[in-house]
Amino acid sequence: MRRAGLALVFPLLLGVATHAAAAGVLHDVERRPLNLTAIAMFLVFAVATLGITYWAASRTRSMDDFYTAGGGITGFQNGMALAGDYMSAAALLGVTSMIFFHGYDGVIYAISFFVAWPLLLFLFAERIRNLGRVTIADIASYRLDQNRIRTMTAFGSLTVVCFYLVVQMVGAGQLIQLLFGLPYNDAIIVVGLLMVVYVTFGGMVATTWVQIIKAALMLFGGTLLAVLALYRFGFSLNALFEQAVAAHRNGTHILLPSGQVSDPIALISLAIGLVFGTAGLPHILMRFFTVPDAKEARKSVFVATGFIGFFYLVIMVLGVAAIAIVGSNPSFYVGGLTGGKLIGGSNMPVMHLAQALGGNLLLGFLSAVAFATILAVVSGLTMAGTSAISHDLYLMVLKKNRADPASERRVSRIASVCIGVVSVLLGIVFKDQNIAFLVALTFGVAASVNFPVLALSMYWNGLTTRGALSGGIAGLVSAVTLVILSPAIWVTVLGHAKAIFPYDYPAIVSMSIAFLCAWLGSVTDRSQRAQRERDDFGEQAIRAQTGFGASGAVSH
Repeated sequence: MRRAGLALVFPLLLGVATHAAAAGVLHDVERRPLNLTAIAMFLVFAVATLGITYWAASRTRSMDDFYTAGGGITGFQNGMALAGDYMSAAALLGVTSMIFFHGYDGVIYAISFFVAWPLLLFLFAERIRNLGRVTIADIASYRLDQNRIRTMTAFGSLTVVCFYLVVQMVGAGQLIQLLFGLPYNDAIIVVGLLMVVYVTFGGMVATTWVQIIKAALMLFGGTLLAVLALYRFGFSLNALFEQAVAAHRNGTHILLPSGQVSDPIALISLAIGLVFGTAGLPHILMRFFTVPDAKEARKSVFVATGFIGFFYLVIMVLGVAAIAIVGSNPSFYVGGLTGGKLIGGSNMPVMHLAQALGGNLLLGFLSAVAFATILAVVSGLTMAGTSAISHDLYLMVLKKNRADPASERRVSRIASVCIGVVSVLLGIVFKDQNIAFLVALTFGVAASVNFPVLALSMYWNGLTTRGALSGGIAGLVSAVTLVILSPAIWVTVLGHAKAIFPYDYPAIVSMSIAFLCAWLGSVTDRSQRAQRERDDFGEQAIRAQTGFGASGAVSH
């Protein structure tokens, strides 16, 4: 039935994509040349990934297969999928553009995104695999009140998923509108349809392989572009940096921190949000449940760390190369180099670099890779949101773990469709909005809600249900409130003269509030239930460190 349904959806989606492409040709032919290479490569990727989903549907026989691919993903495969889930279009487009315009400041973002992975390796990977089964709520509620903790964790995860989905969907619409000639709304609908198909029919198996393929494409495309850029300068970094300094309007100042990171508190808050927010992203953490044991979980983070570290080194080279090559070429500007604007907007330096080095062919390939990146990330996010609804809220909270698999699967399909519809609608609504604050809110909420509760539940025997609820709710409320009061919203969006909270990234305050409230709520809890929860920590610690009793786990 699943394969038959997918077979019906397969030509429908291709028809929608082709129709959107045709509409883009008619719509934009008089305004700018259409990148037919990019559209062709996108359609090839769409066909290939839908084929993978059709194959994965035949292997998704149980809910364990749907949620975790039956725990049958190897450490290397999961490491590639983790890298694919994490290397987003925001990194390829956003970090390179930040280096292009601000130099050294952009490097800080790349380093902060990368530093989270050793943290995951040494603190989280093994314990999460041993304690959880499907979602991060399994860990947070291990010895605490199942209903209340699962409900809070599920809503926290859904908040992170929704905001991150908006960012990805708006990015997809703008990228495809610019490079493929598709109307914005058509691009959003195509992305929404594809991600719903990946999750609804293929589950975690399809999501995993889409992410693996995307990671390979991203690494190959970025490396090829970096090699071509270095080749132009005789593989001399000195020559590359000298040209970049000569081309940039700020000269040697691009090699030094600028005003954007001159405030140490702002810089620390930014780093805290990016590092600990990454360690609280539900679509990243749930990948640890797809491997058979803790050993493979550690291996998957090790592999992901290597690929992600290499990727960000490539990103830094691309950012500097864009300064040297794109920054000195007036054909990429409207109005000339002096006072002109970059064609396509501030996020396009790496795309212009691809065109300068490899023409429309390389530009088309990198455009398709960027779009594939968005598809992979949104499918992972949709999988995390679907699991929170069908497993945590429906199966564990509403049905008390007594629902039959058929009804749970039906709820998961409805949830994935609903998340897809909501993400499409939000992507259309936020089309012309400044979405920078949504990125800050996503990582701020993850760092302030998920990370404190997970860390304390695994490492502190004093955490109680009241403490976890106090910390999680306080972190969520403070993160959202402080972002609203920050310059990104209070000044830029709402138009006030001065922000009440001076920093765009609130993690330094909101995460501290979460930890403080969790500690205070726990130490003041003298109930008998709280004492039992403290006493149960010993059994949880044994399982976390040895894997005894974990699903599919073996001891090492």
